[in-house]
Amino acid sequence: MIYSELKNKKYRFLVTGGAGFIGSNLAMGLLENGQHVTVLDNFLTGRRRNIEDVHSFMKKCNVPGKEFHFVHGDIRNLPTCVEAGRRVDFIMHNAALGSVPRSIENPAVSSEVNVMGTVNMLVSAKENKVRRIVYASSSSVYGDSEKLPKVEGEEGIPLSPYALTKAVGEEYAENFRRVYGLDSVGLRYFNVFGPRQDPESRYAAVIPIFVKKLLAKESPVINGDGETTRDFTYVENVVSANILAALAAPSGAMPGVYNIACSKPISINAVYEKIAALLGTDIKPIYGPERKGDVRHSDADISRAKEFLGYEPTVDFEKGLELSMEWYKKNI
Repeated sequence: MIYSELKNKKYRFLVTGGAGFIGSNLAMGLLENGQHVTVLDNFLTGRRRNIEDVHSFMKKCNVPGKEFHFVHGDIRNLPTCVEAGRRVDFIMHNAALGSVPRSIENPAVSSEVNVMGTVNMLVSAKENKVRRIVYASSSSVYGDSEKLPKVEGEEGIPLSPYALTKAVGEEYAENFRRVYGLDSVGLRYFNVFGPRQDPESRYAAVIPIFVKKLLAKESPVINGDGETTRDFTYVENVVSANILAALAAPSGAMPGVYNIACSKPISINAVYEKIAALLGTDIKPIYGPERKGDVRHSDADISRAKEFLGYEPTVDFEKGLELSMEWYKKNI
């Protein structure tokens, strides 16, 4: 997709977590629009195949090889972060250790990666005097707040270590703004899905889990009664939000945090039915216990992102699901 915001402009972007699901899609989006991209990843959760996909994408789009540079490194290492951020205009910080269950099992590692890794990238942005750092936050920061839709500034108590790490990351970004004058924008992603979302991890997200099981002619497990709702957001919308956040003109509302979603919640049961229909199967799911730390309902108010970033979701859930099924059928 060509983004008018990048037309006739040439910047240097550092994408952390660029071998991951969202990061690799963002790297491709930037390269397709003629930008220079450096990816920093340690393959803890990212996949080498995604970097190979980036190279294949560059050849297909006739992107010069010099426009892309890969750094194998860990965001927990401060010198690595500072070096990777040299001579870049924008840092797009998407590297993280996701998954609520994983954070409950091992809160220390989640904190090391998500909190200290974010601090290291903020230091890199400060030391290298980048124009802006755009960092990935999460809808999980709304915690036990029962208010719907979710509105920035009306958060509850985090329900998992993962949610807490994201909330702390936002606080650090705000602190760096106040103390060092660092320009930053946080994007609270709501249940992102799409091509290259890993179905193999034991902590995989619900859509790739359903697809993998159904393609194997097996019944997936739905946690709880399936009436939990999520505001699923196709990855192309997230790529757009990142680019808009990087280039948006400063305003009274920036820097800050913004909900990135489609603002159209759907139940897990309904998601399952749509996936089963697209795959042409009548396999029934198995219902299991609810997962500890999960939020019951998620519905984003995206009016702030629309007003200050110019964000507008262009791919709705149904179309995004169709595109995802096409990719999974070829790659699972």
